[in-house]
Amino acid sequence: MKKTTILLAAILMMVTGAKAQKEWTLEDCVNYALEHNITLKKARVTSESAKEDVKESRAALLPSVSGSTNQSVGYRPWQDNSTTTVTNGVVDTNVKKSYYNGSYGINAQWNVWDGNRLRNVLKQNKVKAEQAELETQVSANSIEEKIAQLYIQILYLSEAVKVNEQTLETSKKNEERGQQMMEVGKMSKADVAQLTAQRASDEYNIVQARANIIKYKTQLKQLLELDGTTEFDVATTPVSDETALVSFPGTQEVYEQALLSRPEIASKELGLKSGELAIKIAKAGYSPTLNMTGGVGTSTNSQSRINWGNQMKTNFNASAGVTLNIPIYDKRQAKTAVRKARLQMETAKLNLQDQQKQLYQTIENYWLDAETNQQKLRSAIATEKSEQESYNLLQEQFNLGLKNIVELMTGKDKLLKAQQNKLESKYQTLLAQQMLQFYKR
Repeated sequence: MKKTTILLAAILMMVTGAKAQKEWTLEDCVNYALEHNITLKKARVTSESAKEDVKESRAALLPSVSGSTNQSVGYRPWQDNSTTTVTNGVVDTNVKKSYYNGSYGINAQWNVWDGNRLRNVLKQNKVKAEQAELETQVSANSIEEKIAQLYIQILYLSEAVKVNEQTLETSKKNEERGQQMMEVGKMSKADVAQLTAQRASDEYNIVQARANIIKYKTQLKQLLELDGTTEFDVATTPVSDETALVSFPGTQEVYEQALLSRPEIASKELGLKSGELAIKIAKAGYSPTLNMTGGVGTSTNSQSRINWGNQMKTNFNASAGVTLNIPIYDKRQAKTAVRKARLQMETAKLNLQDQQKQLYQTIENYWLDAETNQQKLRSAIATEKSEQESYNLLQEQFNLGLKNIVELMTGKDKLLKAQQNKLESKYQTLLAQQMLQFYKR
């Protein structure tokens, strides 16, 4: 039984460990961040707040109703009981020094006409709610873009580590061969020391690349809102060169599609609509306002001989009225409001133009990156192949004693540089292509 329990516990730990070591794909990272990222959650809260403003402005079109009551106790220490008083319209000669009053009322008010101000405020709040929703999408897109950049950077460094590991193996073999040649007198200690230094340099490059991977993974975890104790790793399947050499859409094609789909453009376009409504709201300051009021009420008093119920009935009253306000001179308040609203409208137009300009520049830069790095990649592939063949020949000649250490290390440096150039241009191309597709969707 103990062995079975231990075995089950071990299996459970293995399963738990496997779950903890799950490799996250780019899609996994994006989906998780869209649900848990704090910045995005704040944007959603702002959007919900804007929706509440819409509900409030819609309710402002309805009449307002309020109830009120007042209860008070009074005392007249020098009151003459024979004095005749009138309470709530009732003559009473039986007056007490202490008394109790109560009043009750229900009042209603309705804004009949205000130059359509409240209706335009409702329309404007609806527009602002749509803008808040679009800003949430802008935040989501920004997070997705950052995740893609970090993810591709991790892929690049992971493949760079593998290249450096292969280079390190070659350096170790060269070092071993150098020591053998030194033992038989065909190589000096200084040359062997250079081979040892090269091997140490390759080890350092691996350590540095792995440290950078950890740094980018940490940044990615922060975007996903994962705590420091959570095990995290990404799926680092190498990407073929052919994937980076596929064709991609042109700048104008991506830009035209982005104008129709990007939330930041739609948000700025809604800013124009909001500006138009702001002007109408400001112009309402020139218009007369008409309000209807009405109310019912009653009261009671302890000095009256009439009982409480009859007092409530006897003292019942109702009223209704209409209030018309006509603006004559408002110290330029309405005119200033209209002028400011029009200036805000001009700002909204400039914001839209600026956003369109930024969008085009961003897409153009990504297209140039994709085009330039793709050309570099084609050249780097040919260069790497040539340098690899050259280095293989150098290594054979070095092993035969036909080439010296300087020639071997020079050839190795050229090969390593060609490999690094190929990796860098490949993943820079992939990132730019990914961003172009991201803006085109």
